Amino acid sequence: MKEFSGKIAVITGAAHGIGRAMALGFAAEGADVALLDRDGAALAATGDAARAFGGRVMCIEADLLDHKTIVDSFARIAADFGPVHTLVNNLGQTARENYSDFAEAKHEVLEFVLDISLHATVHCTRQVVGGMKARGAGRIVSISSDSAMNGDLGCVDYAAAKAGVLGFTRALAREMGPHKVTVNAICPGPTNTRAMQLIPKEAFERAKNSVPMLEICEPEDIANAALFLASGKARYITGQTLMVNGGRVFY
Repeated sequence: MKEFSGKIAVITGAAHGIGRAMALGFAAEGADVALLDRDGAALAATGDAARAFGGRVMCIEADLLDHKTIVDSFARIAADFGPVHTLVNNLGQTARENYSDFAEAKHEVLEFVLDISLHATVHCTRQVVGGMKARGAGRIVSISSDSAMNGDLGCVDYAAAKAGVLGFTRALAREMGPHKVTVNAICPGPTNTRAMQLIPKEAFERAKNSVPMLEICEPEDIANAALFLASGKARYITGQTLMVNGGRVFY
């Protein structure tokens, strides 16, 4: 039997990159997957690819910056699929084209980055922890970033949000430990996603050369870490931050 047969996994930000790799990884291991993203066309394509593994797939086009949308989406998952075993909080991004030095940053940009990279994780998790607590089982895996550890230049808001994810993970793990619900975070380093592919070639090479393994992480590397943390093999691992960054070390 596959590791996640009969279990339900929810992945946010599932249309592209790491989220897509998560969706396919969990589906390949037998999970029924509920996938959320605001990019409906790309989400549908991910859903079609996940269905090839034979399990149930639900695609919900949703803007998870809206709290009512979060509540309604998770209510639909509960009604149509049943209790959630694993939540992967993958949603998040930097300011990207709206980047500026922090001293000149616009209020709305800061709010957007904090909302999408921290608040969505908190509010999505809130929708599933009650059920997990009642059942005495569950896995929560949140994607942070090694920017949370080293404070990457140009990512003040993003680093703050992703550091918040780590604090949230540790505190929630303590609360949920007695109920056999594990809560962990993954910190990817530079990863081969759409955002990474759009940066100038020189910046891409600098990022690659900052990694001791001299290669960029692939989305599947992050998905494999999440699959482990959600599995029975990781039953005694909680409140932890797993660095998946090719050996980049920060002091």
